[in-house]
Amino acid sequence: MAALVASLRFLRRVLEMKHERALRAPQDGLSERLERIEMAVESTALEVERIAEANRFVAKLLAERAAPANLPGKPERVITPH
Repeated sequence: MAALVASLRFLRRVLEMKHERALRAPQDGLSERLERIEMAVESTALEVERIAEANRFVAKLLAERAAPANLPGKPERVITPH
């Protein structure tokens, strides 16, 4: 009876170890995957910042073009007394 109990405990421990190894296996590939995701997010952030800068530049150009600063408009109407 003691041998049976000891062998069952041993079998249980072996199965627990196998289960722990199975859980750890994806973790090894997970760090590489997270690094790739991190690099992709950083690249995307850079591109978004470049697009935002280009948008600000174009908006500035359009604002300068739409409102000319020193161009004379229509002369004011002057009413002179007779």
